[in-house]
Amino acid sequence: MLRGRARRDQGAYAGGTDRGAGDPLDAAQERRVRAVLALGGVPRSDLPDGVQQVRLRLLERAASGREAPRNVSAWAAVVASNLAMDWHRAERRRERLGERLAVLRESVHPSGEETSLLSLVVARGLDELPAAQRQVVVLRFFADLPVRDIAGELGIPEGTVKSRLHTAVRALRDRLHEDGGGVT
Repeated sequence: MLRGRARRDQGAYAGGTDRGAGDPLDAAQERRVRAVLALGGVPRSDLPDGVQQVRLRLLERAASGREAPRNVSAWAAVVASNLAMDWHRAERRRERLGERLAVLRESVHPSGEETSLLSLVVARGLDELPAAQRQVVVLRFFADLPVRDIAGELGIPEGTVKSRLHTAVRALRDRLHEDGGGVT
């Protein structure tokens, strides 16, 4: 029984599944990956992305010429478990960012509940920005770097930094008006 399963797992690695050419996971392996992700605490809405990440890593492994995992199902489950841990680390970073922003805001203008709400709205707005926009906002307004220094450090033109800042600030302003009840 184990030999037959190992052969099936090897065939899946080479793309020989019944799910379509090039799909390294069969239906049972995909269900197992989804279960590991879900049990690892990944929200249901993020499960398809997690499954795709496992597929991608398996395809990258095959494309690089590395030997197939001895047991693709076990390998995929371990990768899924690692992805769940990564997801939790990212969530903790986002939570800590929100907490730090709230503390910074309170230390500058301690005005109670309204300030806490505003800090949470800003943190949530930052989380929703694309990574490139979030990066320049944080460097400009929280690290207090000038546009020229940001451009130099990121290796992009100053105009790109300004454009990203403009777009991000507009999105954050819109978010504040939505969630903050017209707070300016």
